[in-house]
Parts: sequence; structure tokens; C-alpha cells
Amino acid sequence: MNVYQHILVATDLAEDSDQVLARAMQLAETSRARLSLLHVVEYLPVDPAGEALLPPPVDMEEELINSARERIQGLIHRQQLEPSEVLIEIGQTKAEIKRVAGEIGADLIVLGSRERHGLALLRGGTQRSVVHNAPCDVLAVRIQEPADGEGD
Repeated sequence: MNVYQHILVATDLAEDSDQVLARAMQLAETSRARLSLLHVVEYLPVDPAGEALLPPPVDMEEELINSARERIQGLIHRQQLEPSEVLIEIGQTKAEIKRVAGEIGADLIVLGSRERHGLALLRGGTQRSVVHNAPCDVLAVRIQEPADGEGD
């Protein structure tokens, strides 16, 4: 069996991103693989009819990127990590994950998987799309939700 050489961690920078990154770090250490981090800024205002509106103003886009850069640096600091690459892209999350994985030659994509309820079931296609269309293996790390009463 082949050992992974380059692991891409796709993070949404939510509070539980540390769980996903910790699992990826374990795999990278075991495989002696390079580890790259990716966050996709998906700012696409949509009108009620589902049509994309005009692109965001440049200053809004820059503000979102700067915020993402600060948050990803916090994640790196908390995990005491020195990733090979830190990538922040703008676009559709599922498409950018697949594109970046192909461009950097990742042989494993690691992302978080949360239980979905209600409308989120209809919108939660990122993990499913990446799993079924990625150019490499995908590990969906189940996010451990706090038990009732914890974290409140």
C-alpha cells in the first residue's frame, strides 16, 4: 500500500477545525507527508431567485481574505504546525478544493464532516462533491459534537 506524500487539509476555519487538523497531522507524521492547508473564501451574494449578483467590492474581498489569513494563522499557532503551504482561495468551495488538490499534487484531501439537519441537508454538498469527484483519496473526519450540556 502506498503511503501518502502530500496531504491537503481543507478547512472552513470553524471552531472544530482543530479536530480535523489534528487528524491530518497524525497522518502526515505517520506517512512523513507534506501538509498543506487550504481555506476557500466563498463570497457570492445571491438574490432570492438564486441568481448570482455582481461580484463583491474589492475591499470586501480583501477584508474577507485578511480575516481568513488571521484565523488560519491562529489555527496553525494552536496546533504548533509548520505547514508546507497555506493557501487562501476565492471561489466555490468544492471546485477550489478539487482544483488546488490537483495543482499541488495532493494524494489525500482531509476535510471535516458534520451531521446535517433540516435545510443544511439540502445545501451540504461540499463533502459529498469532493468525495465523489476529487483527483485523489479523501478522508472526511467526523466532527465530535459536544455532548448535551458540554460547551454551553
